Amino acid sequence: MTPPRSLAVRALTAMLVAIAPTAVGAAAFASEAPDPPGSLVTWTVVPADANGPDGRRVVDLELAPGESATEHIAVTNLSDEAVEFALSANDGFLTSGGNFDMLPSATPPSDGGTWISVPPAVLVAADETVVVPVDVTAPEEALPGDHPAGVAASIVSGTEVAFEARVGVRFNLRAPGAVVASLRTEIIDAGYEPSPNPFAPGAVVVRYAVVNDGVLGLDVSARARADGWPGGARSESPADPEEVLPGGRIERVVRLTGVWAVGAVQVVVDASGAVRPNAPEGASAAEPSFATQTVVAVPWAQLATLLTAALLVVAFVVVRRRRRAALERMLEQARREGADRARREAGAQTGAATSAQASPAPGGRVPAERGA
Repeated sequence: MTPPRSLAVRALTAMLVAIAPTAVGAAAFASEAPDPPGSLVTWTVVPADANGPDGRRVVDLELAPGESATEHIAVTNLSDEAVEFALSANDGFLTSGGNFDMLPSATPPSDGGTWISVPPAVLVAADETVVVPVDVTAPEEALPGDHPAGVAASIVSGTEVAFEARVGVRFNLRAPGAVVASLRTEIIDAGYEPSPNPFAPGAVVVRYAVVNDGVLGLDVSARARADGWPGGARSESPADPEEVLPGGRIERVVRLTGVWAVGAVQVVVDASGAVRPNAPEGASAAEPSFATQTVVAVPWAQLATLLTAALLVVAFVVVRRRRRAALERMLEQARREGADRARREAGAQTGAATSAQASPAPGGRVPAERGA
């Protein structure tokens, strides 16, 4: 687990100059502090032999349990006055950004830092370099594998609150023996993000971790995918593998686009770990590791769209039926009214024809008209 504090602690009265860290570690690691009101204190720390800096960026050392060796570091004071630097050693780790760091000085070492002994301090004159011996002894109980550590030169300043600024050198320590490379993959969280467009797929956001629970540093590659219907989505692996030290972990968040909400979506994260170039002879890569989790992707937007469409269809059918029923009622009423009118007219005509007929005169004669 990455410690909560970083080795690179801002100092109020120092500005540090160091070789820039890289993803695989660097010869020095430091941070830049605000300019103090007085003179600046600037220094570097690099690997060295007994005569001075030897061009190495990292100290690689393999020791059997109980075996000892003497390494060196060169502390250069680039300031215009003499400075006494405190020296310390501690366990090493990689930050979330992949840079090498050391545990804070207040935290006692428990791994590689316990192998190293350095003088408590060194006085370096202005514009001078002092070579400091570093004694390294592998404990009798040292387990085979990697034991990262670091050695730093620091200054402490402040009145009420002490601020420590450190520049250091990475030590890749190793004990020989049978080693096992191992990875563990975890899905911390996964969820579905629907698209605001109901006719477009959404995305699955996955937060995962890969843990190196073996005893060798590994170059780890990991990727995630979401398996759904139709098709699925897959994230790209990082451009370069990431170094993970024994006991370390990396956490990443990826967004897998193009995933349709079809109920259950299977999320898979798989990781592989290759041994590093300086791995012991015969070391093999870690077995691939993977983790799965099911994400419930309910198509709420699509369901809302379908429900709206269904309501519109129902409303259209209902309105159409009501209009048809009203039209049929109107037609029926018109037919009834027409029939009634026809009956009344027929009755009126029959009555008129009956009254227009003359009644016969007595004797069967019809009365003759009178002349004028």
